[in-house]
Amino acid sequence: MNFDEIKQLDDLYGAETFSRYPVALVSGKGATLKDSEGKRYIDFGAGIGVNIFGVNDEEWKQAVIGQLNRIQHASNLYYAEPQARLMELLCKRTGAKRVFFANSGAEANECAFKAARKYSFSKYGGGRSKIISLNQSFHGRTLFTLTATGQDSFHRYFDPFVPNVVSVDANMESVRKEINGACAVVIEPIQGESGVTVLNKEFVRALESFCREKDVVLIVDEVQTGNGRTGKLYAYEHFGITPDIVTTAKGIAGGLPFGACLFFEKTEHTLSAGDHGSTFGGNPVCCAAAINVISRLTEELLLEVQGKSDYLRAKLRLTDGVKAVTGLGFMIGLETEKNAKEVANECLKRGLLVLTAHERLRLLPPLTITKNEMDEGLSVLKEVLK
Repeated sequence: MNFDEIKQLDDLYGAETFSRYPVALVSGKGATLKDSEGKRYIDFGAGIGVNIFGVNDEEWKQAVIGQLNRIQHASNLYYAEPQARLMELLCKRTGAKRVFFANSGAEANECAFKAARKYSFSKYGGGRSKIISLNQSFHGRTLFTLTATGQDSFHRYFDPFVPNVVSVDANMESVRKEINGACAVVIEPIQGESGVTVLNKEFVRALESFCREKDVVLIVDEVQTGNGRTGKLYAYEHFGITPDIVTTAKGIAGGLPFGACLFFEKTEHTLSAGDHGSTFGGNPVCCAAAINVISRLTEELLLEVQGKSDYLRAKLRLTDGVKAVTGLGFMIGLETEKNAKEVANECLKRGLLVLTAHERLRLLPPLTITKNEMDEGLSVLKEVLK
């Protein structure tokens, strides 16, 4: 099908929920993609941080195909080897004790919020159900996770929201004011959707100590920041803390829908049979893909990510029209002199895919992007920003 045919069908039958760029991506290799008309693009977005090894990665494909040749789905009424292997891998790599598998970041966060409320109820009884999130956060599109998203623009039309969820500024004074009746605080190490803003390290460390003192569950949302994106397996490692629950999704399965909720020591026995569940969570094919991803995120590869991202950041700081570079690793925010959406549209025309986050550009390239691909993308961005 050509682009016009694809667009016509989408316009006729698709729910009107997406504001799409006028491109249909159909193939590629690594961080180089092609559209339905054969035009070539350098990918600085990775499907919003999902295609962790780019597209058409041979090793990842063989892992997926190998599982498809065995069994594509087994319900959670039964045991599944790929699930068990991935659980062990994640726990050994992170220090977590137990894992629940879901299909998305929003579902992983739903699980975390439910677990936090049960932890508190089981230990203290009722009246301690408040969940505290941060202003400018983003935690998902379900009603519970949307309530915890600290951006008013996402809250129009959908009230009434889940009760006992509040958002505060990212400082200890604001957290202390709301701590009475709280069971959990949820943070993103880097607030991606609101502009790629890294949380203050001293604040995060003080928050960990405070939550431990008050026996409040500290949830770290690593949906976008996790799985090697920042040059660490998970971004909380940059802050020197140990969360009680970690959620992740996006890049964990390299392109298949998958989420995980990791329970550390304090919360490992919180959920019991029947407290939570999922039909597709832990799908064997997705687990096989995630095993391939996590196994390949070695210290050597993470050091490569740090080195390549340092190179890209250094080049960006020297680019005319760039006012500021934020983020960590390959999670990069750019404040530019020009309107971010206009820059993204012009980059698209010239063969570069970038994302936006409020008034900034957001770059989430595949971790395996080559220097040549970075240089080619940079040359387009420089021309657009002139």
